[in-house]
Amino acid sequence: MSAMHKEMDVAKRAKVIEWLKTEVVDHVSRLFKALWEGSTTRVTDSLASLIVSSYILGRRLGISHRDLDEAILEKLKKHKQDGHQLEDWYQDISTLEDHMRKR
Repeated sequence: MSAMHKEMDVAKRAKVIEWLKTEVVDHVSRLFKALWEGSTTRVTDSLASLIVSSYILGRRLGISHRDLDEAILEKLKKHKQDGHQLEDWYQDISTLEDHMRKR
């Protein structure tokens, strides 16, 4: 690959990462609007889009889906150990951890 092609590839990769970052922000904005409107369908769609964009951004940054999943599981484990309020009140951390381990 020539030096010019390498430079173009680096520029393209940087542009894709910047675009994905704006997608994440856009999905957060759409989520907040959906919450304001009370639309369960739009909230679900916004959350799904945010998660998908996060996984793809991670991959573009060199983080495999498996590594991201493992990091999420570690985060959940730490939250449980630290006595996170959502775990104490609703067992949300355990429920999500159980879901992820069964996939």
